Amino acid sequence: MKLLKDILYRTRIDQVVGATNTAIEQIAFDSRKVVPFTAFVAIPGTRTDGHEHIADAVGRGATAVICERIPEEPAKGVTYVKVSNSAHALAIMAANFHDHPSRKLKLVGVTGTNGKTSVVTMLHRLYRALGRKTGMIGTVETRVGQRLEPSTHTTPDPIRLNELLAAMVEERCTHCFMEVSSHALVQDRVTGLEFDLAVFTNITHDHLDYHGSFADYIKAKKRLFDELSGEAMALVNADDPNSRVMVQNTKASKRSFALHELADHRARVVENQLNGLHLHIDGHDVYTRLVGAFNASNLLAVYSSAVLLGEAPLTILTALSDIAPPPGRFQLVPAKSEVMGIVDYAHTPDALKNVLATLREVCAQGERVITVVGCGGDRDRQKRPEMARIAAQNSDLVVLTSDNPRSEDPMSIIEEMRTGLSTSDATRAYVNVDRREAIRQACSLAGPGDVVLVAGKGHETYQEIHGVRHAFDDVEVLKQALELLHS
Repeated sequence: MKLLKDILYRTRIDQVVGATNTAIEQIAFDSRKVVPFTAFVAIPGTRTDGHEHIADAVGRGATAVICERIPEEPAKGVTYVKVSNSAHALAIMAANFHDHPSRKLKLVGVTGTNGKTSVVTMLHRLYRALGRKTGMIGTVETRVGQRLEPSTHTTPDPIRLNELLAAMVEERCTHCFMEVSSHALVQDRVTGLEFDLAVFTNITHDHLDYHGSFADYIKAKKRLFDELSGEAMALVNADDPNSRVMVQNTKASKRSFALHELADHRARVVENQLNGLHLHIDGHDVYTRLVGAFNASNLLAVYSSAVLLGEAPLTILTALSDIAPPPGRFQLVPAKSEVMGIVDYAHTPDALKNVLATLREVCAQGERVITVVGCGGDRDRQKRPEMARIAAQNSDLVVLTSDNPRSEDPMSIIEEMRTGLSTSDATRAYVNVDRREAIRQACSLAGPGDVVLVAGKGHETYQEIHGVRHAFDDVEVLKQALELLHS
């Protein structure tokens, strides 16, 4: 339990109606979760406005209401606090309510279009290998020590975030590694958290349906670094031309990593094969189980982060040599077939291009690459033609199919993808709207030595169609299709 006045500390208050020394037992921004002694925060959203649910929250027993517009007829016995930005206030309140757990462990935030999940997962696995008790918050998994928690968003809401961090402190975790999405930054989900290290992997075309322009997308990512304290560290990928923009206003100490440009930490790919990478990192040789130049960059980000956090370089590299890639990231699918199957989360043009470039590099002459790819519905439509173009130009054959169509017509999404195909590309492209059948078709088109890449969904174990999630696992479907070739 906390007093309202203590929870409101450092929020931007415009007006107060009522007493602030009232007791608060929880914070909520969903009126359905309100119980007596709750501080309800009304947040304007894209789909619904929390201000429309103030009466419901009060009816359920809310003791206080934090809002941007105080109702014309405030309820008796309820404290109303007017703020300029209720989403910002919610994040500050959540941190105050849980006694600022981010201050009590080493908090590392990783942002970028691609690589967030890989870097966060590998950092978590690295520190576990080093014998540390750690936490992780991300797209695939959220962990509090050894305990697995459900992941619903790349970056959870501020209440859930602080609950998780507080649980990590309770479990005596020393570090937490978390993905920080552009949506989370714009929506103030990580406001109030005190990061010790922020990492920038890269930025490419994505989420323009939400941010509106690439400039605004960059601005959103940049917020993570703009809000760092002078005691924090900022680590950026110098191979990305936008890395300088990310840290131009930061108060944090600046460090960099790169495969090609000058940087504080550098790596070179000595050999890249399907069984792993041989890298030269800061003067040391290391053999890893990961594949591809994009993973070399991810590994370098992990290594550089650990060095900045105080670990010994040789200790880091020894542990990294045995770390496996995260689920759904260039994941080899075992089967008795002579055709190789790979599942990857690549759902942006740049990520897809990187994966296909890696396959071209490691495949022997005469071995074909057959790609199954789709695009999600209710998301950035601008990238659909580009995804199809990249798939066709970097594969021998392509099967265009559904991803998560959500509320859209799957065939309409595919038609938009097809506009990116040239006349010659179109002759090597098939269309199969049923994703399961598309994967089977790709496998049937493959011959001995060929590679079938299923891109876009990676670790996901569902397919969302017309608002309903159906069980669907690319890894299992691809494995079954490959086994049929052998039978």
